[in-house]
Amino acid sequence: MLNIVLYQPEISPNTGNIIRTCFAIGAKLHIIRPIAFDLEPKWLKRPAAGKRLSDIRHEVHNNYEEFEKKYGNKKIFYITRYGQQTYADINFKKEKEFQNDIFLMFGTESTGIPKQIMQKDLNACLRIPMVKENRSINLANSVVLVAYEVMRQLNFENLSLYEVQKGKDFIKNDH
Repeated sequence: MLNIVLYQPEISPNTGNIIRTCFAIGAKLHIIRPIAFDLEPKWLKRPAAGKRLSDIRHEVHNNYEEFEKKYGNKKIFYITRYGQQTYADINFKKEKEFQNDIFLMFGTESTGIPKQIMQKDLNACLRIPMVKENRSINLANSVVLVAYEVMRQLNFENLSLYEVQKGKDFIKNDH
């Protein structure tokens, strides 16, 4: 299973978009407190999508220590501008075969993941390439980018490869 970990998120619309992404790909969301906003559905619900935290598998951890106590034995990839390799350099299919679960941690919008956390496994620090003049891209966009690379490498496991609501051949029909 793909696990998306948000370390102390600060901007509720980003988290709302990430909830929708987790719903779309069947990922589990972990949110590590403190959080800069209320987790009530009214703040996170996307009007068009209607996806709320209660619609997905998720865990809210009171702090990093609580998260680490439960999942510290797992390989966790840290998405950071300080990574020396890119997310595309990792063979996530091999990682999944090795430990079954894949964990991707994304940091606070303003400061990222604390250095002390990333120093636990420097080889797990992954960068999203961008022009040198840019520090980072939006958190929700980062999650989508890396999560879909993982899903691509896993052959979009458990995801529909065609439109299911209007039908596979909808585009072929004239009416």
